[in-house]
Amino acid sequence: MLTLHRAALVLPDPADPAAPSLPDGAVLVRGDRIEAVGPYRELAAAHPQARLRDWGAAVLTPGLRNPYGHRLLERDYHPDPREEVGVEPVAGGLVGSVDDARCGASARRGLQRMLGFGVTAVAGPFERAAVRTAVARSGLVVLPGAPDEGDAGDGPLDPLAVLPFAAAVHGRVAAGGRADFVVFPAVGEGFAVPLPGGCLAAVLGGRLVYRRR
Repeated sequence: MLTLHRAALVLPDPADPAAPSLPDGAVLVRGDRIEAVGPYRELAAAHPQARLRDWGAAVLTPGLRNPYGHRLLERDYHPDPREEVGVEPVAGGLVGSVDDARCGASARRGLQRMLGFGVTAVAGPFERAAVRTAVARSGLVVLPGAPDEGDAGDGPLDPLAVLPFAAAVHGRVAAGGRADFVVFPAVGEGFAVPLPGGCLAAVLGGRLVYRRR
């Protein structure tokens, strides 16, 4: 099935200052791949059968990378809402734990929260089998990393809280590439700057895996 994702601004490669932006742009997805990127009207006219997802006054960009994945998923504990202790990670809450089920459930909750911040790639390594399984099933790209890099500092779930946008993005939105991208509320002149604090939607491998309620 063809799906056309439309946004007020499409930024195919924010890490490249010379890369063009596309006002009223669109991304055409077939299966797990991007088939085309271009002006919405042109792609809609060429593919009238495509299902439309219109994200309105938003910016569509590559997803973000979180360099703190090892610590956030292997060491910090992500509470179950039923525990009524809040939603913020408990620093070091998994250190010393041998309960694989608890570790895996925590990682799944952490990954879902990462998706809500527009993260589509996360740095490992992941030594716990339950965490590796959770990450693999999430669809997020696993990036190389050293445990001491991921353990350093108080890196948050939201990369835009500590990294400039251009440094936080991972990959490009380009024809032939895997259909991984996110849609952010936008601020700034021409909607050129994603708003930190969470995305509207995340697509991994062509599947809409997160949508803000």
